[in-house]
Amino acid sequence: MTSLQSNDFELFDLPEQFAQERSVIDARWKELQRQTHPDKFTTEGAAAQRVAMQWSVRVNEAYQRLKDPLRRAAYLCELRGAPIQAENNTAMPTSFLMQQMQWREALEEAADLADLDALQAEVTQARRGLIQACEQLLDQAGDVGAAAQQVRALMFIERFAADIEKRYDQLENASQGH
Repeated sequence: MTSLQSNDFELFDLPEQFAQERSVIDARWKELQRQTHPDKFTTEGAAAQRVAMQWSVRVNEAYQRLKDPLRRAAYLCELRGAPIQAENNTAMPTSFLMQQMQWREALEEAADLADLDALQAEVTQARRGLIQACEQLLDQAGDVGAAAQQVRALMFIERFAADIEKRYDQLENASQGH
């Protein structure tokens, strides 16, 4: 039986690897939620309900990490001794930084939805490539240091994708005369 201190993969009874089926993660989460829901323990008293609540919170935290490829990759890096430390480890290859600058310029210059669609497609493709690199580095090559760098790059891309979404909203609001 797992404990509250088990890692997410142990808790969900999944192999400790990046490649996961989302449907399996979702099904296991629902099963664990049913097992740990505090309402199931109403007849067992307050202490049992508190423990069930701790388990429920722990299961939800694990689910949030496991279902998101970026968070799952970062978690695996951490488990394997290479924490991401994105706040104080921002060194990136020059080519990646140049790509970021080009994307920022393209975002600023985007005049219509077609411009944004093209930029979003490019960013989505780059994101997909980084996720594949994480899987290869974590599951096949076992190069956790290189994987950590890919995770940091993915964090940049996720933030930029959010900026694209904001720009979509701005353009849509402007076109509606708001």
